[in-house]
Amino acid sequence: MLITNLLPLLARYSLGFDLVAGPDDTVTLTVIPRRQEGAAHKLETGETRPIALTASAAEIDAELAKGEDGALGQLIAARKTLADQLEEQRQAAEAARTAAAEAAKAKAATPKTPAPTSPAKAANPAAPPADAKADEPASLWD
Repeated sequence: MLITNLLPLLARYSLGFDLVAGPDDTVTLTVIPRRQEGAAHKLETGETRPIALTASAAEIDAELAKGEDGALGQLIAARKTLADQLEEQRQAAEAARTAAAEAAKAKAATPKTPAPTSPAKAANPAAPPADAKADEPASLWD
């Protein structure tokens, strides 16, 4: 049952396991997702977070026997959904980068037409106002 439950994760990750005996006949099973060898993208922090189950061996076996309806099955389904969403976002971001690069190439390739030149009067900012009088100082309040 364990391997059957982990198949959705195995399709995307390499998995490591840690099995530790605890007090009072408890067992901790830790499943550690890792990047698959040859995978193109780097894994996000949430994708590599270990999954740990701590219970008696019989309780873990019973939970695993529930398959997709058990805690591990539901957690793996949720992780798979999140991983699928991350992959869709990666693909959308890559498509957007590609489209932006192509748009930039197209913009750079189109010849620029010069703007029509018209003789425009440029105001001289240092010139005194038209109604200024030579014998009076300039005022900001008038």
